[in-house]
Amino acid sequence: MTIKGSLLYLRPIKNEDMDSILKSCQNEDFMYMTGTRSAFTLEGITKSYKQFSEDRTRYDFAICLLDNNQIIGDLSILEIDQDNKKAGFRISLHSQSNLNKGYGTEATQLALKFTFEELKLNRLELEVFSHNVRGIKAYEKAGFKKEGVLRQSLFLNDKYSDEVLMGMLQEDYCQ
Repeated sequence: MTIKGSLLYLRPIKNEDMDSILKSCQNEDFMYMTGTRSAFTLEGITKSYKQFSEDRTRYDFAICLLDNNQIIGDLSILEIDQDNKKAGFRISLHSQSNLNKGYGTEATQLALKFTFEELKLNRLELEVFSHNVRGIKAYEKAGFKKEGVLRQSLFLNDKYSDEVLMGMLQEDYCQ
């Protein structure tokens, strides 16, 4: 399954994507933005994505450029709850050189299309830390709304950050 946009496309994660995913997991700025403390190994990431591929409550996609098929990131629709018609969302661009080019916005729009038009869910939700200002702005630009705050839920780099809960409903997507 491939979901095409104007600059990029989403496709299922493959084994050859693991090196790119590992590099992004080792980027200190990206680790800080996501509140990640643990180090990852190629073996660990490969094992996790094998398990993910067998999980019927999630879809993991590589974000690839249309012009050269290069993987530039990944995203997941996860914890799909068909009873309540909702799921979680996460996205990561793998290199800082790919920021501020509209790639994250387009990838998020493609994920929203998949969530609301293909999966027919009513809600997509995410959590983002308050120090990730760029992420919060990007999610708001895509149409997510702030719904709540878990105050000082992360202590990292000798300071506290809030966890911001955001969501989008089918009716928000259709407007």
